[in-house]
Amino acid sequence: MSRPYKTTLPALLIRNGRERAARTAMREKHLGIWQSFSYRQYLEITSEFSAGLKKLGFGKGDAIVIIGDNRPEWLWAQLAIQGLGGYSVGLYQDSPADEIGYVFTLSEARLVVAEDQEQVDKILSIRDQLPDLEYIVYHDPKGLMDYSEKGLMSFDDVRAMNKEQAAEFESWTAEVSPDDVAIIATTSGSTGRPKLAMLTHENLLSMAWNLGHSDPKTESDEFVSFLPLAWMGEQMMAVASALLFGFCVNFPEEPDTVQENIREIGPHLIFSPPRVWENMAAKVRVRIMETTPLKRWLFNRLMPMGISYADKVLHGQEPSAMDRLGFRLAEIGLFRALRDRLGFSRIRSASTGGAPLGPDTFTFFHALGINLKQIYGQTEVAGISCIHKDGCVSFDTVGEPIPETEIRISAAGEVLTKSPAVFKGYLKNEDATAETLEDGWLKSGDAGYFKDNGQLVIIDRLSDVMTLNNGTRFSPQFIENKIKFSTYVQEAVVIGQERDYITAIICLDSDIAGRWAEQQQLTYTTYQDLASNPHLYDLICSEVASINEALQDGTEVKRFALLFKELDADDGELTRTRKIRRKVINERYGDLIYALYNGQKEINLTARIKYQDGSERTMSGPIAIREINAAEEAS
Repeated sequence: MSRPYKTTLPALLIRNGRERAARTAMREKHLGIWQSFSYRQYLEITSEFSAGLKKLGFGKGDAIVIIGDNRPEWLWAQLAIQGLGGYSVGLYQDSPADEIGYVFTLSEARLVVAEDQEQVDKILSIRDQLPDLEYIVYHDPKGLMDYSEKGLMSFDDVRAMNKEQAAEFESWTAEVSPDDVAIIATTSGSTGRPKLAMLTHENLLSMAWNLGHSDPKTESDEFVSFLPLAWMGEQMMAVASALLFGFCVNFPEEPDTVQENIREIGPHLIFSPPRVWENMAAKVRVRIMETTPLKRWLFNRLMPMGISYADKVLHGQEPSAMDRLGFRLAEIGLFRALRDRLGFSRIRSASTGGAPLGPDTFTFFHALGINLKQIYGQTEVAGISCIHKDGCVSFDTVGEPIPETEIRISAAGEVLTKSPAVFKGYLKNEDATAETLEDGWLKSGDAGYFKDNGQLVIIDRLSDVMTLNNGTRFSPQFIENKIKFSTYVQEAVVIGQERDYITAIICLDSDIAGRWAEQQQLTYTTYQDLASNPHLYDLICSEVASINEALQDGTEVKRFALLFKELDADDGELTRTRKIRRKVINERYGDLIYALYNGQKEINLTARIKYQDGSERTMSGPIAIREINAAEEAS
């Protein structure tokens, strides 16, 4: 098999600048108007910024940090440093100052591309802790005109300072090897500080090529880049796959306009973590709660027809003639319009990854006619190692390995991966690298197994699989996903390791639960007030009781509590990709967990919350604990 990925990202940009010069490479919505950039412009701007970086003394092996929302400048800056043989280090736009300082220290970055005043202020607040930092480059000048800090300059200033050398970008790029580090990506950090994974050009492009072989992409495709470019999934699509296959990347105007902008573009490709799909499904239900009686009646009559049809297809059963007729009626009367409302009128490839997606959410989108696929991978394999094939989608698996990827299961049940996409190691962390890589095999840390049909099943993180005192093993993540499919639940933490039964700490979706409370004419003022309302407890109790009916015997949730706050990444309770930091939860809410098991019906909880920037605050208040008994489950 030919390997067109044996090249570099800037070399692909140069090729596209020649072969697809006039074709639209990216769009950005600015002041209500979509601004287009051709591949010729993409190459021109990148070359000029690269020349500016060279003038500032940057070259092979140097790092630049990029932080901010998804903007064309992120890609231009990233490709510019890569063309000089350097690498980019992407940070989430909501990263606290402490985490930013940690990444700067490890990467020894001398320059940061910070989008706007908010990000510049964040960098300036810790500049005295960053001895290597020389330059801060911004591209949104609003509020920054009166700043006079040393080394502060605009993106256009850097572009303009060495334009005469921009034509040499191709010769600089020729010196870059596919084996050179292209990006540094932060891991999720669910067990502590994020590690910095070093990924080469070949890592990124081999993954993109082999994924494209399993899930085809074409240059006529449209993609909307709305998830953080610091996330490996977005690098996989908006950078590596886009440059390799030549499709157009679209940047929304603001995070709040994403859904509207997706509908305007009508993308052919979408890749999002489970939280995005769960939120979309929840918002559909909210709109149905608020719509006219006729539309609500149509949804309540037609949606079950789609669910019934999709459920049989996903379970490999042949839908009956009545199922097909019902699905056709639902397609005409509901699904076609709903897909258009969501911006999925042209969608061809829809996938989810980063964490398991609950089967109910999976079935919901298949009922709408969206061929949603589960993928599996890690930052350390440049994103992807498995995906469902068309016609072989199953919500309890993550599909089959993509080409050039080997997967085996260790004696301990751990998923091991070998492919050209496996990373070089962690920056300045040889011990962690040695623990993760062995003879070219990547230890995923996930427990899994292969079904007879060759599809991989991921149980949970190997360290997170729990065992009750009676020996029953269970996946807390699986139960959490079932609970989170409830319209009224935003997050759930399941507990049970070395306990007699399973309990859960649940966080409400304040928007949807609040609307429900208003419809019931229940008054409340704050989230804490809402979460303590007995009527909300009754509602969630019935939801969890219904979920218990679908769980394996012995793994039902027996008791639960509604937390008086939402779990938050800024509080250190979730990672930036919204994975639960169980150690933090266990430490911070230890008294509540104790009460869940000692028979208490209420606890006056005080929790001291320490933000990642070092500041603290204290929350306190009564929290009720509800038991789900047999009578409730039967109801």
